[in-house]
Amino acid sequence: MNAATVTTPITADWRDFLALTKPRVLSLVVYTGLCGLLAAPVSVHPVIGFTAILCIALAAGAAGTLNQWYEVDLDSRMKRTAKRPLPAGRMDRDTALQFGVGLAIFSVLLMGLTVNLVAAAILAVSILFYVLVYTVWLKRRTPQNIVIGGAAGAFPPMIGWAAATGDVTLMPILLFAIIFLWTPPHFWALALFVETDYANAGVPMLPVVAGERVTRQHVGLYTIPMAAAVIAPWPLGLTDWIYGTVAVATTAIFAVLALIVTMRRTQPGDAMTPEKKLFKFSILYLFILFGALVVDAQVLA
Repeated sequence: MNAATVTTPITADWRDFLALTKPRVLSLVVYTGLCGLLAAPVSVHPVIGFTAILCIALAAGAAGTLNQWYEVDLDSRMKRTAKRPLPAGRMDRDTALQFGVGLAIFSVLLMGLTVNLVAAAILAVSILFYVLVYTVWLKRRTPQNIVIGGAAGAFPPMIGWAAATGDVTLMPILLFAIIFLWTPPHFWALALFVETDYANAGVPMLPVVAGERVTRQHVGLYTIPMAAAVIAPWPLGLTDWIYGTVAVATTAIFAVLALIVTMRRTQPGDAMTPEKKLFKFSILYLFILFGALVVDAQVLA
């Protein structure tokens, strides 16, 4: 055989499959889903609870995999994503598609058969929303992609709550709203210091389409309804003082950081330090907030 016709086999290993699931995003999804389950006003059998969280993790991994399968062309043009398994050539697209679809179907079926149909239905909607609405429809078409698409990441606590109770009440809807409204300032803080990446890939993120100043204004504007949603469970009597105190204190810090980002005017060559601080704190903020929710529910139940 002519040596020129020999092709190098694709050598994906378990680390590449793990990378497809977006482990960093998955950890936050699993955490908020677990908090939603633990904050529910009912006790859950440990096996049922573990299965529900496993299903949420598998579904999140499926969504992340299908997102990367569809966006391989964008990922190859962005510095922070170019080394992912598909653009780096360590895995073929068919394998990623089969892996993602398999995870999605298995997670929904397992949730429906072992937990309850309400949680399974919301789980299915969350996968379809992230893949079809955000990834396929919104991301390449509108700078509002992250605003509407943020709903995809807001489902986990609602799914966790539904897994425990079998229904959806005001509290899980507020938990959904918290993450939904948190996503734009969180993500736009990131977009401000990776704007060049999105511009090179042709993704119409707000800083690319509307500019830095408008993006900063939107960070401040979206922080206001987010703060209202975060604090609302306390005066509504859905949580007690533990959650309320933590919510007010951490939201004040978030608001100050967001205000600094909103008011800042950068010059060429300036480091995006305030934006990075807001982005990093916003992740910690969500972990602290949902942790306080669980402590409040468990200690003061």
